[in-house]
Amino acid sequence: MRIAVIGSGGREHAIAWKLAQSIDKNKIFCLPGNGGTWNNVPVKADDFAGIEKFCNQNKVELIVVGPEVPLAKGIADYFAESDIRVFGPSKDAARLESSKIWAKKFMKKYGVATADFWMLEDGDDIEQVIDETDGNVVVKYDGLAAGKGVFVCGNRQEAYDALEELKNRYGETAPFFIEQKFSGQELSIIGFTDGKNFRLLQPSQDHKPAFDGDKGPNTGGMGAYCPVPVCNEDLLKQIQEAIVLPTLRGIQNEQLNYHGVIYFGLMLTEEGPKLLEYNVRFGDPETEVILPALKTDLLTLIRASLDETLDRVAVEFNDGYFVDVVLASGGYPGSYEKGKVITGLDDVSEDTLLFHAGTEREGNRIVTSGGRVLNVVARADTLAEAIDKAYREAAKISFENMYYRKDIGKKGLTS
Repeated sequence: MRIAVIGSGGREHAIAWKLAQSIDKNKIFCLPGNGGTWNNVPVKADDFAGIEKFCNQNKVELIVVGPEVPLAKGIADYFAESDIRVFGPSKDAARLESSKIWAKKFMKKYGVATADFWMLEDGDDIEQVIDETDGNVVVKYDGLAAGKGVFVCGNRQEAYDALEELKNRYGETAPFFIEQKFSGQELSIIGFTDGKNFRLLQPSQDHKPAFDGDKGPNTGGMGAYCPVPVCNEDLLKQIQEAIVLPTLRGIQNEQLNYHGVIYFGLMLTEEGPKLLEYNVRFGDPETEVILPALKTDLLTLIRASLDETLDRVAVEFNDGYFVDVVLASGGYPGSYEKGKVITGLDDVSEDTLLFHAGTEREGNRIVTSGGRVLNVVARADTLAEAIDKAYREAAKISFENMYYRKDIGKKGLTS
């Protein structure tokens, strides 16, 4: 079998790395890939005709999609009549991520535990909602926004500023809604579905804000760890009953063509676990810890998802804790410079994983090409040891204006 992994981030490097445990790595191609991946092909993730041409010329049988954009644009539908199989949901099913309004209505329709919400198209008076809640709300843009369409507000001025920012960024008629604001720890539950069954991976926790203590602007994710100590068997059972199973019923009732990964972004509130959002693919940087933690063969799970035989597959996990520290370019998530030479990569210990994200090769050098540059992933028997190891290894790497959070995983030590 030959496989094409679509995307260029740390998530895609981790997927390719895991698949290389199943088949010869030389039969795995990365489109377009990055400075750490191999068999890179300069085809954009949403260039379906280019992907098709390459796959036909190189006898690729399976496409594994990393990012959300090609899924939202219908890559699974494009190849539906082809002999090439696509691991990922249809365009219709991908609305669970590509349209947050559609997803919220889906949650309400099928009784998924989530926050209350208000939207103009339902006739809600948004200004009245902001005034009655004193602006203590969350404002969300409807479409894909690369993690930049959510505004967590603490007062009326911040809420009105968020609405103004949405208009400036996406236009006067930008679709949005306002959501009840909760407080609590966030949790990522990611799993496989064949449309009839689920198989969940280890619970993980992402760190979105740029700086320590969850300060600063939201990013695509500054690090992650798994498993999460607070997510014990009782809590996981609550999550399955209140969120996962109602979602599965909705997928079936709506007759969504869903053979892929589904991501539940949760908040653990005083009222119990609440769903904040769906993603229709692996999270990033969560993938960089949950795939190393996965003992079961990834290709087996992908095939079972496509063949609708997930109920026959048992999922097993490796022992220990996994921590990912993201090394970022100075200025990210705002403007930043590229082309900075990265040093120290060869000094990292052999049992530490390095998943490249915003990197590219220039001759014999690896240089920066993005905001999130590298993922340093360490494993240890305890969470504290895994955290210490990840930071020891991260300190061996450097490039101009590099920065990273110093508190990845520490919430898990106090939960």
